[in-house]
Amino acid sequence: MDTRDLFPHEILQNAIGKSCAKSEFSIKMLVILSFLGGGYVGFGYLACLRVISGIPAEWNGLAALLGASVFPIALICILIGGGELATGNMMIMALGRLTGRVSTYKLVRNWLIVSLGNLAGAVAMAYFLGHYVGLAEGPATAKTIAIAEAKINMDFGRAFVSAIACNWMVCMGIWFYFGARHTSGRILAMWFPVMIFVLIGFQHFVANMFIIPAGIWAGANVSWGQFFYNMIPVFLGNVLGGSSFVAASYLFAYKHLLKDDFSRSEEHTSELQ
Repeated sequence: MDTRDLFPHEILQNAIGKSCAKSEFSIKMLVILSFLGGGYVGFGYLACLRVISGIPAEWNGLAALLGASVFPIALICILIGGGELATGNMMIMALGRLTGRVSTYKLVRNWLIVSLGNLAGAVAMAYFLGHYVGLAEGPATAKTIAIAEAKINMDFGRAFVSAIACNWMVCMGIWFYFGARHTSGRILAMWFPVMIFVLIGFQHFVANMFIIPAGIWAGANVSWGQFFYNMIPVFLGNVLGGSSFVAASYLFAYKHLLKDDFSRSEEHTSELQ
């Protein structure tokens, strides 16, 4: 059995196979796994809030670094434990569509169901653990409110550009995961790109589904209308970041090296993201 890590064009082959497999998932499977995906993002954000709220304000830079360093548990649970994430699927399903192996209907079906499932999971976490249990409030209230208000106060254009950069990094983490053969390597490979998007404070479609509602329940000066409006530029930016800067870029760079039979990618299509 080949145990070496994959080269970039082989990662592309693998990712296209994933896209074909995901396009055949049943609605029930997508709903369950996307709800879990939204929940895992909530766990990651709660861990981040716990870390940064326990560090003195004068050490703000260190707090941001340490908080960001624990957030990748979300993607670890999704990619290794099993889950569906809208932002990752923006890249994966786009590859299937660009290569003609996934129809537009199946791409839209996946994005819509997974987005709604992520929303349900993230909002449930924000309410039950963040608000009802109080993990996003108490000592963490000031940070929760500050992050939520910062997300909302970014205008449409800046939120859109921030979201592009965000999903560029998130999808690179997933890309690296596809290139590693072993669990330890996959965790290490995905860790740093995901950590970087949190550290910088980019706009992430699913993460915002958790932190903005958590901020609203914590007392932030944010309305539900502002929350749903924020979803528009962030969704569009995340789509562009994942589908263009990762999916299309690597496809057009390495398309001439793809195997017609997709034999390598089919070795991995049974793995759930």
